[in-house]
Amino acid sequence: MKGNEKVGLTQVQTNNAPPPAGTYSQAIIANGLLFIAGQGPFDLQGVRDLGTFRHEMLVTLKNLEAIAEAAGASIHSAVRFGVYLKDMANFKEMNEIFTEYLKPPYPARTTIPVNLNNFQIEIDVVIRMPD
Repeated sequence: MKGNEKVGLTQVQTNNAPPPAGTYSQAIIANGLLFIAGQGPFDLQGVRDLGTFRHEMLVTLKNLEAIAEAAGASIHSAVRFGVYLKDMANFKEMNEIFTEYLKPPYPARTTIPVNLNNFQIEIDVVIRMPD
């Protein structure tokens, strides 16, 4: 982690998740919250790891968890998920996977249809950091 005491932000960076594809951080900690940038079904070199919707979502969740762990947190402490789906027909399956993966109380969530470039899902998350 890299800190910037002047503005109270801490950058989180790990080699256990795909590198950023642009000028952004994998995650930032601010005011006790961890903000993880959108992750998709990519391997550690940033190459698409395509397959069924279920496969792509599980790879995406694995990437989010790797970044959360690098910050000392877990996606199981998420307060909000932002989900971006290429095809809203996958909404039901997405809910089923979240039900298997998470435990109540479930975090707040927004699901938005978007034109993703050759992959089916992207997820960003806000997590409450442990005390």
